[in-house]
Amino acid sequence: MARPTPSPATNGHAARVFSSPLARRLAREFGIDIARIQGTGPHGRVVARDIEATKSGGVALRAPGGPGVTPVPIQPPSDERIRALFEPGSYEVVPHDTMRKVIARRISEAKLTIPHFYLTATCTIDRLLAAREDINTTAPKGEDGKPSYKISVNDFVIKAMALGLMKVPDANVTWTEGGLLKHKHADVGVAVSIPGGLITPIVRKAEHKSLIEISNEMKDYVGRAKARRLKPQEYEGGTTAISNLGMYGVQEFSAVINPPHATILAVGTSEQRPIVDNGAISIAHQMTITLSVDHRAVDGALGAQFLAAIKLYIENPVGMLV
Repeated sequence: MARPTPSPATNGHAARVFSSPLARRLAREFGIDIARIQGTGPHGRVVARDIEATKSGGVALRAPGGPGVTPVPIQPPSDERIRALFEPGSYEVVPHDTMRKVIARRISEAKLTIPHFYLTATCTIDRLLAAREDINTTAPKGEDGKPSYKISVNDFVIKAMALGLMKVPDANVTWTEGGLLKHKHADVGVAVSIPGGLITPIVRKAEHKSLIEISNEMKDYVGRAKARRLKPQEYEGGTTAISNLGMYGVQEFSAVINPPHATILAVGTSEQRPIVDNGAISIAHQMTITLSVDHRAVDGALGAQFLAAIKLYIENPVGMLV
């Protein structure tokens, strides 16, 4: 009778865990069994962020017994345990409304189920700012004396992202278990802050719309979003999204992908920065953008091509006008 062959995972010994030195040190400090953590580093390596996520209760652990076993979800601390950390009367409880509950659920699901990776680029936007000034200066005035339109930097970014998807169509996708949905148009969602949360109205077929059309559509969306009068078809779906925190002075950040999208672009503030141009130091207006990417649908090189296309249009805005 043949001797049973040990499974490759154990081979008669404890499974080897590939991890970084920092991850091992943090695991020891926090009392975490590193063998039960599903690593997110290269080739499944456990890295420091996996330890931090486990400590905060944001990941599922492997059940004892090796790979192939159903993961045991980590339960977050109970309300009672959290409240016990604070002196009674030192806080008030603000009940979650429906919007906040939906946002919390969707963001948690997105971070737990979508393997994010991030790509960052710095755009020099002096040409964009000059083009914006020229367009706004020549805007016709209505009977009330106000310009009929006022283009924003964000309007340029929306158009640049739409054209970037047309230039790199393999990035204009949605992941499903049955196959990738490859979209024919760029439907760009734009995160809008409203009381109690945020909503993402969608500029449909943005690749075909002028900057003026995009600007007027966004002004209408923002006004109706704050009044909570958007229709579901105006904020559901879409193929990508933009989150701009530049108006708050944020230099750069990473946004969470909003399903069913495979990408989202985080836009930082525009500011003057010193740059080196042909060996000489000069001053330029620059803006940092970060692309969050669903690695299931878009690989690293493809994501880099998409970000490069966005950057090209932002730095050369005349390409959006022809």
